[in-house]
Amino acid sequence: MTEQHAEPDDAWGEPQPAYPAEAAPPAAPASVTPADAADAARLVSFGLQPKLMPARDAEYTELLRRYREDPAFARLADAVATGLGLVVLEVSTRAGMAVTAGEDSVFAVRMGDYARRASSDTADRFLHGLAHLAVAAMAFPRPEDLADDAYIGRITVNGVDAFVRQACHRLEERAAEQGDNTDPATDAPGLESGWRVYARRSSTGATKDARRLAGSTTGIIGKAAAFLADSGFLQRTGDDAGGTYRTTARYQLQVRDMAGSAAMTELLELGVVPVTDGSATLLPPPDTDGLELAADAGLPFHS
Repeated sequence: MTEQHAEPDDAWGEPQPAYPAEAAPPAAPASVTPADAADAARLVSFGLQPKLMPARDAEYTELLRRYREDPAFARLADAVATGLGLVVLEVSTRAGMAVTAGEDSVFAVRMGDYARRASSDTADRFLHGLAHLAVAAMAFPRPEDLADDAYIGRITVNGVDAFVRQACHRLEERAAEQGDNTDPATDAPGLESGWRVYARRSSTGATKDARRLAGSTTGIIGKAAAFLADSGFLQRTGDDAGGTYRTTARYQLQVRDMAGSAAMTELLELGVVPVTDGSATLLPPPDTDGLELAADAGLPFHS
């Protein structure tokens, strides 16, 4: 009698899966193609052109749509920005891809470099930093202004100058009340260490053709406003009062990102409160007991 060996029922049937259906391994994510990387880099390059409005460029608009709808592409674009030392503040149709440079980024603009291009006077470094600080404080004087995407701040060069001079007057009063009418120590915080520098500088200076001097306080503020306009943070709207400007979405995002660590807090807590038509006004000074002064006056720069 020969021995019979039974073949398994499915020996020649359809192969069985190695895993039950419910335990099947997840599908591998689609690989990133060179074209995807190029598109992500292209979007970041658009973000580095702050004057470029998405509504005026079809390719920019399409890449923004892809960023919002394709999480993998968004992560890729964020990674490209991070690799360039950039921080993505917002990606939207109103602001485009709004980025700011990290401190170690090749795109970072430093206050010292900016001031040296404007003047060789070492005191001007403080004044240029203060001008940018004051523009930000006047443009967004209240926390709710920074939080409201629809808010548009308005400033004038002469209004910013009046605002800072009133702040200097307030600081002078505070020093007198404290019995400190001598120049403060070099390590004194923020505005306290330099308000006299601003107060002593001429507001406009004088030239034969009535132009304001570059080293005057309005000249310095005018340069700051022009720089911000060239950078897509402000839009010039007229020539009245030394130059009138309105804020952009990008500037709001920039100030919002840096307001917590900026010396803008010090200016606002002096009680010199600007209004939105670009002029300056005063409110009764708040209780300043326990006031902590921020030391960095470098908006939108790195020290």
